[in-house]
Amino acid sequence: MSAEGKKGTGGEDERPEDELTVRDPVSAPDAEGRPRRVTRRFPLFTRDTARPEGGGRAAPRDAPAPARQWPLLTVAGLVGTGLLLTALDVFRWGTVLIGVALLVGAALRWTVPDVGMLAVRSRFTDIATYTVLGLCISLLALMAQPHPVLQLPFLKDALHFTVSQEGQ
Repeated sequence: MSAEGKKGTGGEDERPEDELTVRDPVSAPDAEGRPRRVTRRFPLFTRDTARPEGGGRAAPRDAPAPARQWPLLTVAGLVGTGLLLTALDVFRWGTVLIGVALLVGAALRWTVPDVGMLAVRSRFTDIATYTVLGLCISLLALMAQPHPVLQLPFLKDALHFTVSQEGQ
């Protein structure tokens, strides 16, 4: 049968229900299977949310569930290990590991095309968020008292300035 279908004597379309007619390159089937024109304009009313860019499976469909979400499980495993270290009274290195886990998430989001559920928003937003939070957590953990690993000289002056100004 042709793409247009055969016309019967009664003028009705006699093609089977499964055959789909595509009118132009930008038509797609609607819920009932009839082709409709799809535009690049945003709809007036949002009916659904789009999946984030890179939000597909990280492994094929026939892979077991943990393998399909390996990027998220990697980051969650590192965060869990960091929380365990923090609970075991290794505060500084546990929180550094949590920050590093977020930086690993940013690197995965940048390099891996499909990261599964690690993709929350657009690629740029995810990378920026993971990077800023990972750096902040890691740097704050390295500067935590007592005996900070990272000492920034201007912080002591800023603290001295704020405390001395408060008493006046």
